[in-house]
Amino acid sequence: MRSFFDRAAAGTVKDSSTSLSDSGSPQLSSKICEATSSSTTTRVSLIPGLVVSAFSVFERSGGESSSREKKAPGPWRTNGWSAALRRFVGSGSMWRFKEQVFGFSRSSVTSSTGDIWLLGVCYKVVPEEDSGNGDPVSTSGFAAFVEDFSSRILFTYRKGFDPIADTKYTGDVHWGCMLRSSQMLVAQALVVHQLGRSWRRSTSKQHNQAYIEILRQFGDSEKSAFSIHNLLQAGKAYGLLAGSWVGPYAMCRTWEILARSLREAKESLPMAVYIVSGDEDGERGGAPTVCIEDVSRQCSDYSDGKTGWTPILLLVPLVLGLDKLNPRYLPLLRGTYMFPQSLGILGGKPGASTYIVGVQDDKAFYLDPHENQQVVLFNENDVEVDTTSYHCNVVHNLPLDSIDSSLAIGFYCRDKDDFDDFCVRASKLAEESGGAPLFTVAHGRSSPKVSNQPDKVTTDFNESHVDDSYVMASSANEESAQEDDWQLL
Repeated sequence: MRSFFDRAAAGTVKDSSTSLSDSGSPQLSSKICEATSSSTTTRVSLIPGLVVSAFSVFERSGGESSSREKKAPGPWRTNGWSAALRRFVGSGSMWRFKEQVFGFSRSSVTSSTGDIWLLGVCYKVVPEEDSGNGDPVSTSGFAAFVEDFSSRILFTYRKGFDPIADTKYTGDVHWGCMLRSSQMLVAQALVVHQLGRSWRRSTSKQHNQAYIEILRQFGDSEKSAFSIHNLLQAGKAYGLLAGSWVGPYAMCRTWEILARSLREAKESLPMAVYIVSGDEDGERGGAPTVCIEDVSRQCSDYSDGKTGWTPILLLVPLVLGLDKLNPRYLPLLRGTYMFPQSLGILGGKPGASTYIVGVQDDKAFYLDPHENQQVVLFNENDVEVDTTSYHCNVVHNLPLDSIDSSLAIGFYCRDKDDFDDFCVRASKLAEESGGAPLFTVAHGRSSPKVSNQPDKVTTDFNESHVDDSYVMASSANEESAQEDDWQLL
C-alpha cells in the first residue's frame, strides 16, 4: 500500500494560512461569523444546486449544510452574476421562491445575529444598516459560512462494500456512526494539512487531485488506509467490533493504534497522533493534561529522530458529567472553536454520534453520518468522480447543552509555533474555567501547569528545571476540581 500523500505530493499546498479553493481562489481570514439557532433540534434545508451556488457566488467561505450536496455549475462565478444574485438572494422574491419550491421558510432559520465559529473561523452575520434587509441569513457572512460548512467532508453510513474481515457485514447502518464521525474529524485534519484551512470545494467536475486522494484513503475497503475495515481491525483491543457501537475514548485510541501500524507498514498518516489523557493514562480520571515533553517525544518518534517537530493531531477524550453534560463546561466547549487549531468535537446525542463543527450562541452545528448511502468506488487518477455524497447542503443544529457528556475534542498543530500558540490558548481557557478545566497544559507529568504566557511554552527538556513563571493552580482551584463530576474513561 503506497501512501496517497506520496502520490499526491505534487498537488498539495503546505501553508494553511494561504490555502487554495478547489476552484483555485484563495481565501478566508479567521474573522467572519454566522447565525443559526432555535431552542429545539433544527434541520435547516438549504436549497440544493442553484441556491447553494447563488450563495457561493458572492462570498468566499460559506457553508450551511448537512443533507447531501447537489452539484452547482461552475460557470456562475462572474461579477455580473454576483451582483444580480446578491440582489436576488436578499429580495422577497428569493424567499417566496425558496418557500414555495423548496419548503425553506424564514421560520426555519434562526434570526440570531451572534457570531458563528466554525473550526477556528468566525463569521459575522449582523446585517449592514444600509442593506435594507435586517435578516442575518441575507448577509455575506452567512453566505460565507454556508460555503465553508458545505466544504467540510461528510462521511455517512455506506452499503454494498466488501465484507468486513471474516464477518458478513457489507454496511455499517445503525452502528458505524462513531467510526464515521471520527473519519470526518481526521479528514478535516488532512484537508488542513494538505490544502489549508481556507480550501473550498469546487463546483466543477474536475477536482483537486489531493482532495480526491484524501477521499480515497477513507474508502470502504481494506485497501484504503483509513477505512472502516482497518479501523475495526486496529481497535480490537478496545472492543471495536463490526455491528457494535463504540465510545469516543476507544475511538481515539484506535486512531493512535492505526497511525502506528500504518507507519510501521510505511503507509503513514502525515502527522503524529497524541491522546491527551490524565494521570496513569487516564485511569484515575481528572482533567487530562497536554504534556509538552510527551508531545515532543511523540513528534521525535514519528520522524525516527530525524526532526525535532512534526505536524501533530491532538485528541482529547472527555466525560463531562454523569447523566448529562455539566453546564459549567459549555463556555469552555464553545471556546475551543475559537482556536485556529480546532478540528471540532466527536459527540452528539447518547448512542448517536455526530461531528460537531461549529457553534453559535447556545447552538451546535454538526455533520450527520446517519444516512445510508451506496458505496463509492474510486478509480486511480479519476479526478471527475462524483463527490456530492461527501458534502452537505442541510445545516443540522442542536442545543449545545443537549450533547452527550462523553465526547472527544480534536486539534491539529502544523508546527512548533502552532503548537506553542495552542498551548497559550489552552492555558488561558483553563485559567478561565473556575477550577474545572477541560484539560490542562504542563511541561512534564510532575511539572506545574503552564500559565498563559507566550514565548514560554516549549523549553529545552534537557534542562533539569521548570521556568518559575509557570505556577501551580491554586489550592482553591484544586479543591473545586475535586468536586467535579469527572468519570473514568
